[in-house]
Amino acid sequence: MNIQTICLIISDTLRSATPLILAALGELVTRKSGVLNLGVDGMMLVGAVAGFIAASVTGNISITIIHSTNIYQE
Repeated sequence: MNIQTICLIISDTLRSATPLILAALGELVTRKSGVLNLGVDGMMLVGAVAGFIAASVTGNISITIIHSTNIYQE
């Protein structure tokens, strides 16, 4: 293994782990406020699926963003 391969592996790992790290940080903030939300990964998955469906049906990026981010508005 040369240094370029190692750098690529580290780069890909960090890029792939970023959404989970951000979700964990968000859960940490809500946990500090006293709210326990164990469905963070599921909400991310449902938002991604809703965004994919909206993009497939409409082809409009604005509608896709609205559908993927507002899936769990209360």
